[in-house]
Amino acid sequence: MTNPTAETSPSTRGRILAALYVFVILAGITAQVFIADRLVVRDDAALTAANILANKSLYRLGYTIFMLEMIAQVGVSLLFYDLLKPVNRSVARASAVLGLTGSGIKTMARLFYYVPLILLGGASYLSAIPPAQLEALALAFIKINNQGAAIGIIFFGFEGLLRGWLLFKSGFLPRFLGVLSMVSGLGWLTFLWPPLGSQAFIGVALFAIAGVFATSGWLFIRGVDDVKWRARAALAATSIWR
Repeated sequence: MTNPTAETSPSTRGRILAALYVFVILAGITAQVFIADRLVVRDDAALTAANILANKSLYRLGYTIFMLEMIAQVGVSLLFYDLLKPVNRSVARASAVLGLTGSGIKTMARLFYYVPLILLGGASYLSAIPPAQLEALALAFIKINNQGAAIGIIFFGFEGLLRGWLLFKSGFLPRFLGVLSMVSGLGWLTFLWPPLGSQAFIGVALFAIAGVFATSGWLFIRGVDDVKWRARAALAATSIWR
């Protein structure tokens, strides 16, 4: 039988989760704001292509950081499931599935981010396509990448709603963290109507980032109330509904 005292404590798992959660935010900001947004010029295919060709290594680095971001995001969804399943296993599972689906969609979207390096790479089999068309295609694929990422965000929005409810009901973490998660989730759902999502993005993103740092800060500094967590876990283990 498993020795409970030998298991990693909920607070320790919470701190690992917090580290990954912060990494997701920092990686996303680095790849998007400091790399992609610097090189991609909206509606100017020629200048975007010139920027990418002049900074190939930097553009590739952006792709690598995007991948690391999604790997960490998978870890966040799984660790939140592990932390919150004593509250309601079914809801925690649904939240994790939504998060993993969003991560998968966003990861696949990054394939379109990488395509411009192929189109603009000067391969002989592309010589039949005029350079201006290749540049236009490169920018089009970047825009498809952005739309694919926005679809993933919708799944993160639903994940945030369910996660927020679990946090609010948990008893071993403060309720305001649940409120922050639910409000952030509602904000991300603006991408169900892409024009609205684009207009609201800055405000929603800033609020969501504040929520991530609030949650991570609490998990780092105060941690999970281990006694209450174990009590909820024991209750869930004896319940036929969980």
